[in-house]
Amino acid sequence: MDPKSLSILEFPKVLDALVSLTSFSAGSELAERLRPLTHPPLVARRQSETTQARALLDEKPDVSLDGARDIRPHVGRAEKGISLTATELLDVQSTVTCARSLRRTLIRLEDRFPLLARNAERLDESPGLISEISRCIDDHGRIRDGASSTLNRLRREVEASHKALLDKMDRIINSKENAPYLQEPIVTQRAGRYVILLKADHKGKIPGIVHDQSASGMTLFVEPMATVDLANRWRQLEMDLKREEERILSALSAQVAENASALRRTVRALGELDLALAKARYSQEIRGIEAQLIPDSPDEPKGFHLLGARHPLLKGDVVPIDIVLGEGFTVLVITGPNTGGKTVTLKTVGVLTLMAQAGLHIPAAEGSRLSVFRGVYADIGDEQSIEQSLSTFSSHMTNIINILKQADSSSLVLLDELGAGTDPTEGSALGQAILSHLLERCISTVATTHYPELKAYAHLTPGVENASVEFDAETLAPTYKVRMGLPGRSNALAIAQHLGLPQLIIEGARQASSQSRVIMENLLADIKVSREEALAAEAEAKLTLERTLKEQEELKAQRLDREAAHREMLEEERRRVRAQLQEIRERLRRLERDLQMGTPLLQDVREAKEELEELASQVDPLPAVSPSIPGNEKPGQFQPGDWVSVDELGQEGEIIALSGGEAEVRIGNFRVRVDASKMRLNRPAERPPDERTVSITAAVKPLPHTELDLRGLRAEDALARLDKHLDEAYLAGLPWVRIIHGKGTGVLRQGVRELLEDHPLVSSHRPGDRTEGGDGVTIATLVGSA
Repeated sequence: MDPKSLSILEFPKVLDALVSLTSFSAGSELAERLRPLTHPPLVARRQSETTQARALLDEKPDVSLDGARDIRPHVGRAEKGISLTATELLDVQSTVTCARSLRRTLIRLEDRFPLLARNAERLDESPGLISEISRCIDDHGRIRDGASSTLNRLRREVEASHKALLDKMDRIINSKENAPYLQEPIVTQRAGRYVILLKADHKGKIPGIVHDQSASGMTLFVEPMATVDLANRWRQLEMDLKREEERILSALSAQVAENASALRRTVRALGELDLALAKARYSQEIRGIEAQLIPDSPDEPKGFHLLGARHPLLKGDVVPIDIVLGEGFTVLVITGPNTGGKTVTLKTVGVLTLMAQAGLHIPAAEGSRLSVFRGVYADIGDEQSIEQSLSTFSSHMTNIINILKQADSSSLVLLDELGAGTDPTEGSALGQAILSHLLERCISTVATTHYPELKAYAHLTPGVENASVEFDAETLAPTYKVRMGLPGRSNALAIAQHLGLPQLIIEGARQASSQSRVIMENLLADIKVSREEALAAEAEAKLTLERTLKEQEELKAQRLDREAAHREMLEEERRRVRAQLQEIRERLRRLERDLQMGTPLLQDVREAKEELEELASQVDPLPAVSPSIPGNEKPGQFQPGDWVSVDELGQEGEIIALSGGEAEVRIGNFRVRVDASKMRLNRPAERPPDERTVSITAAVKPLPHTELDLRGLRAEDALARLDKHLDEAYLAGLPWVRIIHGKGTGVLRQGVRELLEDHPLVSSHRPGDRTEGGDGVTIATLVGSA
């Protein structure tokens, strides 16, 4: 990434905010060195890591790295054989204790935070080192008496020796014999030796060694000879004690050196976890979201789709913006009045892109997504250079030249006030040429300008799109919102008039404006109005579509409820029949059991049978039944024209011809050959009346046909008729139904197939084949058919 562009886009300030949220120096160093990545998988991993850390803090706000220190300098000195102080050893202990606690927490939650847990696995608990430091050094940095038996003994001896020395000194200064010679009855120290204050003119009255003299010469600081041996012993024991303490610290430091690699690895892992938690805290502060990455595509330029984007460094109520690049266009030209937010929009796009590629969450709404750019280049702000004697225009041109040398189709270029700082005619022409060059090279570009020529260029050039920062025409104040697809007006004259510039000057300015410029501004204004009207119409159309879809869903729900009620009714009928059958079976079983056991019921049956036969002998026999009664025919008794039921098909048909023991039967539009023994007569063909036979007729409801022709019907009537026919066909036991709907516009065909798709009585459906009528026919197989 270009360091100058990072600075222009204020990325270092974002890092400063991040550094302030780290817990210790190792994490701070990583935050300071954080840079945007250019490899999409690494960017995605960084984003996921921040998301997991944010979720961890939301779930466990108390997770922290309190106690962690950057102990790498301590480890380095220990490796060189330099003894660490007790405080430095406590730093080591505190750091490893923090690492141990964090490691155990994250490993336990590995299923939800796998990336953090993977970092935690690198944390070393160093149990032997920590237990030894804890055994030897207390929380206040003092070596414990139990660190060694020698240390314990020496401390007792030092204490006893010291007490004996002070007791002897107290007896000397409190002696009545010595009182006249003392300047004061106190004990003090000189050069680490205990002394008394002897009057100078009584020198020698109390034998001893003079260690010092007061400034006035009136007082001598004398170590009595009677305490010299006691003092020497105390000093010797103190030196022995110090050597033992140094030995203990040296031994602990040696253990630190032995664990050097593990400790350095632990500090690095703690630093990375500290950075991840700092990124999570920053995400909480800015109300950030994980940026979704746009996959690279050779057919689509790089770009972004930012929703509700806010600049992370702006405080207070920030107006969020929606801005898009790359969805059919490579270059975006933003126009609008001064102080309207064009530059802030440019910086927001740039800094959010850098943040996302650095693994930081971005302050935007869910659904925001960005490409991963290999380079982000920016020319923003007043770049006038006094040192290099460059004007604002020259400085901008220098920057743009450098950008054009470095940028490619994987770069994002941000240009503020393109072509400004020079003659407007030449500036607009130069700006148009630069944008055309960037467009030809497929370099993703966002540029701001005031030039109306560039607005027209963006409107007329494929691959270039207009955008504007909104301006309230009534209040003459910017709203800071971005409108895609619409050019903005500078509104300089309106603003000047609102601020109080005399009307005469305003009119003069209007007259001085070139006619073509005025026409162009008016044209752009008309485009804006037309676009807003189109958007309003589109919104109304969407609303109508939503209402229609909702009504369709309601109708579908009603139909499903109706079908469910129908299914429930059928199921209830089945349950009733099954119950009756079960009752009959049970009665039959009881009867059979009673008969087998020879119960009196058998006698009752016999008596009932005798009574029935006696009654039957008294009744005249019924007349012979004519063979023409349906169901009594034998094979060979059928005639052409008879209507018969075909048992195997469960269908009714008309006999067309008879041949041997087979009949050719027409069922709908189909003809089938059927074994005559598998047919039953439903309606005989019309014959002359026969006086010798008894004609018995019965009203029989005709079976539904296997074919249903819906052509010529309105869709609603056709579907209602189809639904009724399916019910009748199912109850009649038909295996399938051939539905004729025709091809036409396809509306009726689609409606039929949608109804069949969800119909509870239809197991499957298919278009007809070439012999069945093709796509103008649909064959529906009913539930329960083989």
